[in-house]
This record gives sequence, structure tokens and C-alpha cells, in this order.
Amino acid sequence: MFGSYRINDRKDTAPRLSLRFADATELNFYACSVKYVEDTLDSQYDWQTDVMSDQWNPALAQKKLRNLPDTFVCDALLNQDIFAGVGNIIKNEVLFRIRVHPLSLVGGLPSKKLKTLIEQARIYSFEFLAWKKAYVLRQHWLAHNKSICPRCDIPFIRAHVGKTPSA
Repeated sequence: MFGSYRINDRKDTAPRLSLRFADATELNFYACSVKYVEDTLDSQYDWQTDVMSDQWNPALAQKKLRNLPDTFVCDALLNQDIFAGVGNIIKNEVLFRIRVHPLSLVGGLPSKKLKTLIEQARIYSFEFLAWKKAYVLRQHWLAHNKSICPRCDIPFIRAHVGKTPSA
């Protein structure tokens, strides 16, 4: 996932894609790519990888992660074939919540921590959406775009890490 979006709100720049619904909800996407799907969406999209889908399959995510032991956990969370819908904010906040360094290798995480990572990716995604709709998302950030750690009051080291390009 890359780019940004706004729910019932707009940036100063024109959106690349804007969707308006009968209930007056508006979704505006910026710096995104759009792919036209000619067949049914279900034949093209694996709902089991979508962290907000009713068909989300945490066991499948765990299996895919186990097959990537040498992958940085920051890159694994941004892998849309495992965690469709997770972006940089969710990645940063989940890793902070579960106290895992972004450059930890997936294979180095104990099973319990891996399970927590998978659970929190889904939980935080729903919280993210609720906060975004209520216009209070930034108030809930503990790590993303912060300078000082709220736990230990020392400066965060900000860097682009991993191999996945940041949005």
C-alpha cells in the first residue's frame, strides 16, 4: 500500500481517484495506482489477505511469514500479499505496540510474538479506520511521526528502513 486517502475530506491537490456513495460518504485517493479489473473481483483478489475482511485468515498470514524468515518485519507488514491494507502508519504503530524493532527478522520472532504481530495488524487497522472517520487519528499515534518515545522519553531515531519503499 502506498499513497494516502481522505474520508469525507480533501487535500489541496486533486485526488487521483474519488469515490462518492449514496450515503454522501466520499473517499479520495492520492498518489495511488488504479487497476481496472475486468473479471469478478473475487477471482482477482484474495480476501484472506485483507486484514479488514471477514475472510481474513491469520493462519495463512502466519504460514506466509514462516516462509520469509530472512525478511525484515517492517517489510513483512507492508507485504500486501500477506497484510493487504497495512501501510506505514499501521506498520509503525503495530511494531511500537508489540515492542519489535522494524529491522528484526521474521524468523527471529518467537511464535507468540509472531501471533501478536498478526493480531495487532488487524486490530490496529480497525482502530485506524474508526479514528480516521472520527478525525482523531493523529491523536492516537504513539510512534508514527513522533520525535520522543512516550515510554522512555528518549528521542526516536527516524530513518527509512527495510527494502520496501515508504509512501
